[in-house]
Amino acid sequence: MNKYKNTRFSIVLPLVISFSIVLGIIIAEVLNKGNTSKSILISPPKDKLNMVVDYVANEYVDKVDRDYLAEIAIPKFLETLDPHTVYFTADEAKAVEEELQGEFSGIGVQFNIFRDTVLVVSVIPGGPSEKYGLKDGDRIVMVNDSIIAGIGITNNDVMSMLKGTSGTKVKLKVKRKDQDNLIEYNVVRGSIPLRSIDGFYIIDEKIGYVKISTFSRNTHNQFIDAVFKMRRKGIESVIIDLRNNSGGYLNSATDIIDEFFESGKTLVYTEGNSRPKNVISSTKKRSACLDLDIVVLIDEFSASASEIVAGAIQDNDRGFVVGRRSYGKGLVQESTTFDDGSIIRLTTARYYTPSGRCIQKSYDEGIDEYYSDIYNRYAHGEFLEADSIHQIDSLIYYTNKGRAVYGGGGIMPDVFVPIDTIGYSNLYANISRANLEYYFAIEYVDNHRTELDEIESLEELKLFLSTRNVYGKFWQFIALQGINAKSSDVAISGKYIENGVVAYIARMVLGDDAFYEVANEYDVALDSAVNILMSDRKVY
Repeated sequence: MNKYKNTRFSIVLPLVISFSIVLGIIIAEVLNKGNTSKSILISPPKDKLNMVVDYVANEYVDKVDRDYLAEIAIPKFLETLDPHTVYFTADEAKAVEEELQGEFSGIGVQFNIFRDTVLVVSVIPGGPSEKYGLKDGDRIVMVNDSIIAGIGITNNDVMSMLKGTSGTKVKLKVKRKDQDNLIEYNVVRGSIPLRSIDGFYIIDEKIGYVKISTFSRNTHNQFIDAVFKMRRKGIESVIIDLRNNSGGYLNSATDIIDEFFESGKTLVYTEGNSRPKNVISSTKKRSACLDLDIVVLIDEFSASASEIVAGAIQDNDRGFVVGRRSYGKGLVQESTTFDDGSIIRLTTARYYTPSGRCIQKSYDEGIDEYYSDIYNRYAHGEFLEADSIHQIDSLIYYTNKGRAVYGGGGIMPDVFVPIDTIGYSNLYANISRANLEYYFAIEYVDNHRTELDEIESLEELKLFLSTRNVYGKFWQFIALQGINAKSSDVAISGKYIENGVVAYIARMVLGDDAFYEVANEYDVALDSAVNILMSDRKVY
């Protein structure tokens, strides 16, 4: 009997439900008679986004592509979460991932569009172009039978033509100064390593300097290579310059910090609503810098992984942090890649320094206000006076040795160094804005390449330039650009401008290490770091 009832009920119930749905539709049509809007059956809330996309695509007055709607919708709702949860299209994702991976595929040249011609500023050592015989100073006139000289081509256009999948060929026709005819090369593209260690050199025999621009997959290996080369020459301390470093991979940063600690020290930890607390501690695997004193340079553009390095050194009382308050980016993103190559970077946790500080600044006032923070700091005088920074007493923390440090946004340095305004003038601004130091350097090196190719050291280069009246030629070049170099402005800014000229020439002749060695000659923050190390000052 029970079995019969259940079977009968299972047959009748769908009929009743179907009748009710039909009746409801009829009633709705009667009630909405004369109304141009349409009734739709609402899917469960979790499907609402897809439902809206389908509804618009099916019912909109004009034809609309579903993928197009999704590309518009996704960034809009992600930006309401936090400033660092972002969506990248496939093309955008490729460019971003290349920087973090630390390599890309191409022909291996650094170029600049100079007088509407693609000038090879330098051939990357070990890259395809060096193998095939391209040289610094070559002009690329044609790429795959397309003329690219004299047509107003852009840097992006050139990059899209020269970069490509490893193993593919690109045909180049090149004009070389000592050759009458164009030289043809069929270059096979290959993997080109990107340097995240911009430069390193030794200061005053015992102090090493390393400039890190980003934390990519190969940054740790490059850092160790730089340190070992300097250790062989006797350094006893190191300055790590993280100014303008916007971050990168967490493990790349922690691998570098690990080199400075015995095992068991907390370096950073992360935690989020769906991510349990994850503590990253120092290990026994690394100790290349265990006996080196350290100073970390930061500024308002040091963010994320840079702040993790600074926070670990500061909270563990391992060394000094010098400069200005860092950016305040303490959110952890994880990437999800879709079939079309697009990527969502979703914030899943927050970074905390060893003392427990969350270094993420507030974004409660919205994205526009968040990204205006740097300007607001400048307007409030924070770049000039440490006292203008308001520390929140409720967010006080303590280092291992009991020093007070504060949360609430960014890492406050142990030694504050204001932004350097000495040497600034309208002349300096006009020359820098037009990048004239760089363009003069390109032209000068191009005109003296044979002689400069014989130079092997920075001392040789400086001697060469001093005997060739390079500064006089630079000021003549400036006059030809229509800029009036007033004697009063030259008195204020002249030596800084001329130093920039030498730095750019040094980069083109001797490489990035020489560039930073020259460019840092008037760097007040670096001078402060050197003074700390030379005075053997210790953290208490």
